[in-house]
Amino acid sequence: MTTLDEVRQRMAAAGAARLDLHVADLLGRWHRFSMPATRLTEASVVAGFGFDGSSLRGLQPVEASDMLLRPDLSTAIIDPVQAPATLSIICDIADPATGQPSPRNPRAIAARAEEYLRASGIADTANFGAELEFFVFDEVRYQQLTNTGFYYVDSAEGHWNTGRDEQPNRGGKIPAQGGYAPAAPFDRLGPLRWAIADALTATGQEVEIHHHEVASGGQCELATRYDSLARKADQVQWYRYIVQNAARLHGQVATFMPKPLAGANGSGMHTHQSLWKDGMPLFHDPNGYAGLSQTARWYLGGLLRHAPALMALCAPTTNSYRRLVPGFEAPVHLTYSNSNRTAAVRIPAYDSQPAATRIEFRPPDAMANPYLAFPAMLMAGLDGIRQRIDPGDPMDRNLYELTAEEAARIPSTPGTLPAALDALAADRAFLQEGGVFPAEIIDTWLTLKRAEVREVEAAPTPAEYEAYFNG
Repeated sequence: MTTLDEVRQRMAAAGAARLDLHVADLLGRWHRFSMPATRLTEASVVAGFGFDGSSLRGLQPVEASDMLLRPDLSTAIIDPVQAPATLSIICDIADPATGQPSPRNPRAIAARAEEYLRASGIADTANFGAELEFFVFDEVRYQQLTNTGFYYVDSAEGHWNTGRDEQPNRGGKIPAQGGYAPAAPFDRLGPLRWAIADALTATGQEVEIHHHEVASGGQCELATRYDSLARKADQVQWYRYIVQNAARLHGQVATFMPKPLAGANGSGMHTHQSLWKDGMPLFHDPNGYAGLSQTARWYLGGLLRHAPALMALCAPTTNSYRRLVPGFEAPVHLTYSNSNRTAAVRIPAYDSQPAATRIEFRPPDAMANPYLAFPAMLMAGLDGIRQRIDPGDPMDRNLYELTAEEAARIPSTPGTLPAALDALAADRAFLQEGGVFPAEIIDTWLTLKRAEVREVEAAPTPAEYEAYFNG
C-alpha cells in the first residue's frame, strides 16, 4: 500500500506544488479538481474532498448531489504532460452521509469484478490488454444548428491533399487504406507518438510498440503491456488523457471517435484477456485448438453469447456502428479463429508460450468506459465458464468474403446502438451476479444512452442532404 509519506517524497523529488484529483463520470470522461498540494493530508485522504456529483454525467441525482472524492494514493503520478510539475491522483467516490463507497462509482465496478473473480475460485487474476487506436488531425471544425450542420477534419498526410497548393506540395501523402506502418516521409506522426510513448512510460505503462495504422490521415496505435483488470482500466484513462494532451502540445488534435472519416478504417479497442491462478495461466493447453484450454473455450463462449449486450457498453456510441459494418473492416461475426482478424474473437498466434495464450475481443472501441467495459467482458467470460458454454467450431476463413447466405448463418453484433441497448436490457443478469453491476448503474446507462440516441437521430446529416434534398 502506498503511504502519504511516499507520495510526499515523490512530490518533493519532482518539485510538485500542485495537485489534481481525477474522477470518471459514468460515460468514462475524466474530470479534474485542482488544488495546492498542501491540501493532501492524512485527514483529507480519510475524509475525502467534497464535490457536486450531479454535475458529472450519471453519477448522482441533483437532490442528493453532495459526494466525496477519496484519493487512491496507489495511483499517485506526476502528470507527464503538465507544467509546472503536478501530482495527479485517481479518486473513488463515497457518500458523505454514510462514508461508504457510492454504488454509482464506475471505478468501484472494476474492483468488485476482481473480488467476484477471486470469490468464484476459478481464478485470482484477470489480465487485460487494450489496443486503443485513434486519429490525429491538424484541424477539426464541426457544428450542429437549426439551419446548418457540418464537420471538417484535415491532415497534411491525408491522400485527399495530393492536389492541395502547399507552396510547394512535396507529396508524401499516405494512399487511401495504405497507412499501415509506412516509413517517413509518409508517416509524419512518429515524433508525436514518441512523445506519447515517453509520457505513458512516465506513468508506469510499458510501451511495447507504436506505429501508424491503416487509414490515411493520421490513424495511430501504441500497444502497451497487459495488466490486471482494474489497473488496466486506470491506464486506459491515462492513455486517452495523454494522447489528447500530447497532440494539443504538438499543435494537433486527437480523437478516439470510432469512425471520423467516411470510407476509411475506423478505430477500435481490441481487448486481450486471460485468466490466471496462483501465478499460472489458465487459458493454455498445447493440445487444444490454437493452444486454448477448455476453460478458455468456455470463456470465449460466454463472450460470444453475451456479445450483443456487451456492445451497449463496449461500443457505446451511435458512431461505433459506422465502424461495425459487415464485410468492410470490423469483426462483426460472432465466432472465433486462430490469427484471424475478421472474427469477433481472435486467438493471437505471435507467441506459443503458455503465459502469452489469450483471447482478443475485437469489436470494442475506445469510447467505452473501461471501468464498465472490462468488468462486463470478464463477467460474460465467467458466465461462459460457469455454464460451460460451447463456442462451437472456429471459422478459419476470411469472413469478409462470405456470401450473404453464409453470413446469415453466423450471429453478428447489433447493427445500431439502439439494438445493442435493447440487447443489454434483455440480457443483464450475468452482469449483476455477485452485485458487480448494481441495477441502478445499468438502468442509468440505458436511460442516458437512449436519450443520446434520440438527440443524435433528431439531426439531419450531410449524407442525408446528399441523398434526399433533391428528391
